[in-house]
Amino acid sequence: MGCFFSHCGWNSTVEALSLGVPMVAIPQWTDQLTNAKFVQDVWKVGVRVKVDEKGIVRREEVEACIREVMEGEKGKEMKENAVKWRDAAKQAVSKGGTSNRNIDEFVSKLTSSLC
Repeated sequence: MGCFFSHCGWNSTVEALSLGVPMVAIPQWTDQLTNAKFVQDVWKVGVRVKVDEKGIVRREEVEACIREVMEGEKGKEMKENAVKWRDAAKQAVSKGGTSNRNIDEFVSKLTSSLC
């Protein structure tokens, strides 16, 4: 998959990150705006579409964003960053990874507090 055109809801964003897929973000409200900010400016795994003066996203803008991710120089960097996030996610959930250890610790504390 070349890129994911996403509203940047949290579940969609985490799914794309964990699969190493760059994104074109078109957030609408609530957490989507923050998630899109992270996608573009912090994690550098995608671009956010720009709205025109009337607040409308034009098809030319969508096309330009998809081309940037799929064909542009920044797109190569986005793909590399997406793969890094995918690898980090895999490591975290693997045996001995941070997520694996944290869930084991949580279950251990939960079961010990019941005794």
